[in-house]
Amino acid sequence: MRLLVDTSVWSLAFRKNAPSTLPKIRRLAQALRDGEQVYTTGLILQELLQGFSEPEARDAIRVRFQALPHVVPDARDYIEAAALRSRLGVEGIRLGTIDALLAQLCLRHELTLLTTDLSFNRVAEVTPLSVVRGGAT
Repeated sequence: MRLLVDTSVWSLAFRKNAPSTLPKIRRLAQALRDGEQVYTTGLILQELLQGFSEPEARDAIRVRFQALPHVVPDARDYIEAAALRSRLGVEGIRLGTIDALLAQLCLRHELTLLTTDLSFNRVAEVTPLSVVRGGAT
């Protein structure tokens, strides 16, 4: 499986007090252990770094993220994300600008999203977006 891991999961994984028994953290650890393709993007890295003030934690994050392949949005992704956000609004689903872009990147690159944000489950109900639910897809 090809995963895009959302900030919400990485943030939990990097927190010292987060229990490693949480299903999404276990799923991330399994993916890394099993050599699954785990992707990121600059927005996720930025959001994650903004959440940690300690220089050591930020350095560790930067080093770990260098090893991950990055998907880079282009103009088409921004256009499609805006259209996706509008379509979802018609369905009564509210999705933020960054989350719409993450969903679009997953759709374009055929990635499964690993997130704790339940709003993506609603998006997956009305689009081809693939989301890890519980401990499995």
